[in-house]
Amino acid sequence: MSNVKDVADRLVANVERVIVGKRESVELTVLGLLCQGHMLIEDVPGVGKTVMAKSLARSVGCSFQRIQFTPDMLPSDVTGVSVFNQKSTEFEFRQGPIFAQIVLADEVNRATPKTQSALLEAMEERQVTVDGSTHMLQTPFMVLATQNPIEYEGTFPLPEAQLDRFMLRIRLGYPSLQDEMEILDRQQYDHPVSTLGQVVSVEELREAQTAIKDIYIDPKVKEYIVELVRQTRTHPDVYLGASSRGALSIYRLCQARAAINTRDYVLPDDVKAMAEPALAHRIIVGPAARIKDITQTNIVEDILDRVAVPGGQVAA
Repeated sequence: MSNVKDVADRLVANVERVIVGKRESVELTVLGLLCQGHMLIEDVPGVGKTVMAKSLARSVGCSFQRIQFTPDMLPSDVTGVSVFNQKSTEFEFRQGPIFAQIVLADEVNRATPKTQSALLEAMEERQVTVDGSTHMLQTPFMVLATQNPIEYEGTFPLPEAQLDRFMLRIRLGYPSLQDEMEILDRQQYDHPVSTLGQVVSVEELREAQTAIKDIYIDPKVKEYIVELVRQTRTHPDVYLGASSRGALSIYRLCQARAAINTRDYVLPDDVKAMAEPALAHRIIVGPAARIKDITQTNIVEDILDRVAVPGGQVAA
């Protein structure tokens, strides 16, 4: 697992040249990339959501496209469109910005539901269907979407089907005093993202993505994962709980977390660490709970307290 750790360490160190004091968020983003998942970066303006996505894209040798979502966008602005060629008298497909390996969907909740739905097939099946023809996307493929949870005017909340396709949701938050002073020093002459270089090749990334699938997960730990997910569906404060895709997300994230810690097995601590970022955004809080200001994070924490952690088995 040393090769996976080496790839992760290089990516984290490179991104931290730009994102100061947010190591946990950076590590979660790298975990999402290793698991071939998609990321939702949700926070207030100006804390580095877009810069985080651009820094990760620059750190790997992948093609990159940015889609600035607006209310007047159409699905064809994302997926592409068929154009009639007068010389060949045939329709030719012109690829949209979704045909990149790292796609930044900036302010994704500003697009209409019709345009947001253009991402569904691409995120789940790694393909795009236009005018009855299916076009495969490149691998690796990752969507990093950003949204501002504070400003609701002119936005369209992401539906459950869209949220469920994001493996992780992270928040950056405001920097500390020392970190903010460091940000000022680093940007005195130029933004550090402009000089950020590639530190991991596509081949190395693919090898790491394949290697994490060999990490062993004990049946008791699998049962622990499933029980946590099942509890989100029966919790009294939940209107709609996490799907089986949520369990699969935790499963894969735990394997990646074990690998970057040079372990070939998953611990219950890995599950507990991945539960909130992988499950919270999949939970719809009930109306009565919202009145009491009970959040998705509160519910996940309560479930972690309720469900017994699997212990070690006594040797025969």
